[in-house]
Amino acid sequence: MQVRKRTLLIGLVVLVVAIAISLAVKGNKAPNTAPANAATGAQNKAALTVQTVKPQQAEWPQTLSANGSIAAWQEAAVGAEIAGLRITEILVNVGDQVKKGQLLAKLANETVAADHAQTRAGVIEAEATLNEARANLERTRQLRAAGMASAQQLVQAETAVDTAQARVEAQRARLRAEDVRLAQTRVVAPDDGIISARNATAGSIAQGELFHLIRGGRLEWRGELAEAEMASVPPGTLVHLTLAGGGAAEGRLRMLAPTVDPQTRIGLAYVDLTEPGPARAGMFARGQFVLGKRAALTLPQSAVVLRDGFSYVLALDGTRVREQKVETGRRNGDRVEILAGLQPTTAVVAAGAAFLADGDTVRVAPAQN
Repeated sequence: MQVRKRTLLIGLVVLVVAIAISLAVKGNKAPNTAPANAATGAQNKAALTVQTVKPQQAEWPQTLSANGSIAAWQEAAVGAEIAGLRITEILVNVGDQVKKGQLLAKLANETVAADHAQTRAGVIEAEATLNEARANLERTRQLRAAGMASAQQLVQAETAVDTAQARVEAQRARLRAEDVRLAQTRVVAPDDGIISARNATAGSIAQGELFHLIRGGRLEWRGELAEAEMASVPPGTLVHLTLAGGGAAEGRLRMLAPTVDPQTRIGLAYVDLTEPGPARAGMFARGQFVLGKRAALTLPQSAVVLRDGFSYVLALDGTRVREQKVETGRRNGDRVEILAGLQPTTAVVAAGAAFLADGDTVRVAPAQN
């Protein structure tokens, strides 16, 4: 009986051990199977749905960039030509457009007007003396013909006429000078233009420069070019300007400076602003010289990503993307020029490339045209 019980107990122990071993084996197999299945699912799952685009050929303007400042084409300093007179009236202000000969300011002219009147009276007196001398000469000639006047008297009468004539000419010259002085009490514009500065004040004594005038209202941009660049921009070249405030202007190259700074090797390009827009003298502007057109291989800017200071595109290789380094050039609107690193037939991710890495699997939507 005891032997039977002992045999039954041993059988139960063996059964329990067998069950425990079976459970342990199943528990060890389950963790190894789950990661494998997860990895297989991850490999088959696409990281992103993308559209692709191929590079396009285009004819883009070839430009040369330069910096410079806007200045007046010519700025005239307008002052009083007669000194020591008081300014009685100012008729223009900064920013006013004026015409040639337009009155800008008036000076006190009482003293000059009195001198002018006195000189005019002197002219009248000299002319009267001349008329009297001519009448005497005529009588002397008649008397000489009748034998009643000597040759010396005739010479004296002729000399008196010449002397009176000289006095008239002298007085008339003085009157012309007084006319000029009287006109100088009116400060007028020497040319059409825009008043750019005003130093005159009513009531003060006129001296020095009273106004500054931008002749013709013409502005020019003076761009700085390296000596090697000056040969590539002939006169007449179209120039697009971008102003510091975001405005724009347009002009044509009038001439290149005949000299180059020996220290900086920089020369000036003088550009007449045909369409100045919001440009003002003294503004800084960046210019683009339009040198013609050149073929360009282009992509949308969204297809090019910047990583570690270099430009990349993600080229499509089956269902995976391959990171490809490219060299970029000009930009025009929302497109960028590809100079090197990409074949014209290669399809690349059109947008969202920044969210992908080299080797990612993608789902490809219909390509853009």
